[in-house]
Amino acid sequence: MEIKLVNLAKTFETDKHGHEIHAVQNISLTIPSNKIFGIIGKSGAGKSTLVRLVSLLEKPDSGQVYYNHERVDNLTGSALIQRRRRIGMIFQSFDLFSSRTAGQNIAYPLEICGTPKKEIDKRVHELLALVDLADRCNAPISTLSGGQKQRIAIARALANNPDILFCDEATSALDPQTTESILNLIRKIQEQMNLTVVMITHQMEVVRDACSLVAVVDDGRIVEQGAVQDIFLHPQNPVTKDFLLNLVPEKSHKQNSDMVRWSECGGKYTLRFKDTLTDEPVLSRMAHQFNVEFNIRAGGIQKLPNNRVGTLITDISGTSEEVTKAIAYLQSNGVLVEEERTSR
Repeated sequence: MEIKLVNLAKTFETDKHGHEIHAVQNISLTIPSNKIFGIIGKSGAGKSTLVRLVSLLEKPDSGQVYYNHERVDNLTGSALIQRRRRIGMIFQSFDLFSSRTAGQNIAYPLEICGTPKKEIDKRVHELLALVDLADRCNAPISTLSGGQKQRIAIARALANNPDILFCDEATSALDPQTTESILNLIRKIQEQMNLTVVMITHQMEVVRDACSLVAVVDDGRIVEQGAVQDIFLHPQNPVTKDFLLNLVPEKSHKQNSDMVRWSECGGKYTLRFKDTLTDEPVLSRMAHQFNVEFNIRAGGIQKLPNNRVGTLITDISGTSEEVTKAIAYLQSNGVLVEEERTSR
């Protein structure tokens, strides 16, 4: 299911004086069919409002939303209800019914559609098996872990065989290990069901680990978009660069990470390597060939779904002429070099 947005806009009044927030400002975007598409932004950037418009939970003030070339933002009544039933939604807070068992939560959207009980029971057991909780059908929600609750929420979102699945900060409340398992599950489901998945997040790790395409939202606008590998290799907007920089933890950070920072200062140059170049001693060869010294401040390898991107934050010192030659050498060998205006 391809999703196309044309000049979407949404404004909210915030107080009695009529001060306005332009939550979504003339956004045009195409989300390809059968892909996992990430929408990332900081708190207040407008990404949650955007997904409510795209998922037909709210109507835009202006602009259009198309599913497979069919306009859907103007649907009303039973047509809107039928279209919404083919959309799956997963939320950060799970939103499960505590009075129902795991299986009964999954059954709920089928019940309100009038599905026969025999078909409901069959579908519930299929979905429990899909999310690896086949033995938890009769479990009270209170006995489930956070990861298990999110798996039940995913199963419930898939009950009516949707063609689009929206995940609104679906892993924000989970620990890193559970987050990884949920993202693996979403990737598996997307491949098996040929779903279009839209993931709304403020975590670049989620984009890195699950998405093939991403759009960066800031102040209600799309400021950058493209393939995840290209965004990691060629970030253009300061917001995107900040997200990538935050993947490098401080020296005192104790969590496991693919990136490590061991020096709190310096780091004038950011070097990015892709695929097999991450295994090559390019910096060592540079230092032998030119009269420069380099000091690595942080580094690591980001593992994307289909490849790897290496990042080094480093200082390169020497005469201006030698540094210029060294940087040109790196670039000629496929290393992407970005000079920071300010050091971290």
